[in-house]
Amino acid sequence: MGFGRFLALRAVHMTAVLLVTIIITLAVMGPSMDYILKRSVQLEVRGSVLQNPQDVARFKDPKELEAYVNEQVKLATRNLGLDEPWYSPKRLWFTVLRLLTLELGKSYFLRSYGGSTDVKQIILEALPRTVLLFTTATVLNSVIGLFLGVAVARRAGSPADRLTSSFAVAGNSFPLWWVGMLIIMVFSYGLGLFPARATPLIPPTDPDYPLRLLYHMVLPLVTLVLLGFGGWTYVVRNLVVAVLQEDYISVAVAKGVPEKKILYGHALKSAAPPVITILALSLSGSLGGAIITEAVFDWPGIGRLYWAAVSSLDIPVIVGLTYVTTLIFLVSIFLADILYGLFDPRVKVG
Repeated sequence: MGFGRFLALRAVHMTAVLLVTIIITLAVMGPSMDYILKRSVQLEVRGSVLQNPQDVARFKDPKELEAYVNEQVKLATRNLGLDEPWYSPKRLWFTVLRLLTLELGKSYFLRSYGGSTDVKQIILEALPRTVLLFTTATVLNSVIGLFLGVAVARRAGSPADRLTSSFAVAGNSFPLWWVGMLIIMVFSYGLGLFPARATPLIPPTDPDYPLRLLYHMVLPLVTLVLLGFGGWTYVVRNLVVAVLQEDYISVAVAKGVPEKKILYGHALKSAAPPVITILALSLSGSLGGAIITEAVFDWPGIGRLYWAAVSSLDIPVIVGLTYVTTLIFLVSIFLADILYGLFDPRVKVG
């Protein structure tokens, strides 16, 4: 199978996964979404009618006014297609189509810093901050893990190797929220070096906001790197150790190839495909799994936005965030497949 056909099949599979994710999300949120949408239409129409003195003056009998309001509510409900259940093919199709074209609707309770209720605008405002924090942490973890993993792989079984493995196990055993709270207590309340709240108090329109944001990012970034680079080191170490046992490595050693060239030119290159996959999964998975981290440090990203949307039951924001994070995850996996094929020729022919 050619590489182009492989990517085409992967694209079809990922599109199917995206559609299934949307449908499952709508199935879970459907009943609540229907109730909130209809209630919102009812309140909006009633407020529009009662705030218009001319409409109110037309009716001397309150019962006639109530009947008129109910008729306007039914008309608005019918025009929006809410007279059919959420699972009807017509509504389901239009909802999926709107999501695929990034028409995510309006938020009921949440607002952007500019006061917009547009869900797409709210998500696009929070997404760069999450990308900044978690992409920086993932890049630092991968760089430290690559060099440290190769270094300990050269001396497998040494005290440094055992210490690194122990640190990796310990780092993955402690919950991030607990370590984050300890770091906040020590460096914020104890030493007073960094703010406990990762959200700057100044508005994003302030010229000093980018620098203040980077300053507030120090503690969450340190926490993510402290707990993350050990696992990366352990994975790279095991991959490189496995490659170093291959026959062609023994041949290269017998030929007198320098050790650094064997490690970085042969062993690390052979271990690159799984490392790329892990990197893609880490980058995309961190965006969806940022809720706890951002809640602990009050980082103004999509994780905290997710938390706020779930707490207030803001259905359009929940559905929009689920769609966007799933889309980012699938795109990351697709790019990883492309890079995988560049490093592993077997993907092009197998």
